Amino acid sequence: MNGSERAAGATRAGVTETVVRLPHGLVLPAGVEEVVVRRSTRRRRSVAARRDGRRIIVMVPARMSRAEETRWVRDVVGRIAGAARRGASAAGDEELMARAAGLRRTYVPEAPEPASVRWVSNQRSRWGSCTSAERTIRLSDRLRAMPDWVIDAVLVHELAHLVHCDHGPAFRRIERRYELAEKASGFLEGWEAGAAFVGQGG
Repeated sequence: MNGSERAAGATRAGVTETVVRLPHGLVLPAGVEEVVVRRSTRRRRSVAARRDGRRIIVMVPARMSRAEETRWVRDVVGRIAGAARRGASAAGDEELMARAAGLRRTYVPEAPEPASVRWVSNQRSRWGSCTSAERTIRLSDRLRAMPDWVIDAVLVHELAHLVHCDHGPAFRRIERRYELAEKASGFLEGWEAGAAFVGQGG
């Protein structure tokens, strides 16, 4: 066990539980405080996960490698977090507005406060848009299924447009303040490429 992990309580024969550090960029759903990986000698291949109070338990085979474990934790926790976001759609715009406010204070303090930040369903060719004169930001609801760090990158991008309308060097300097901006861009490009391939029957 390394410094990023700790035992998660009592174990039984063939079963161990470890609290693991989240993969970089992965954000837990509201109300969840930790992720526990439960390794079992009885589990051969399948991976399962469930939310248990303030933690998410990821159940994996005992022989699974650490690299595979990290990949599965990212995948299943990301899916649970995405489902939690979609389940909170009624308060979605208010949450998004609050999220943008926090990101503005942290990454784009020179930007004026947005008048509105909301989800929209009519943006299928781009992830977000900003009308700087009205200080309004709109995010495609396709992003609801994406990891939180990707949504945050798009929000920072649109907040930067409240300062600069173009994509010039000054704009890019603001955008790069968000540490995962480049990674998020690559994530979305890969997602679009994959969606296009599937759409073509690949």
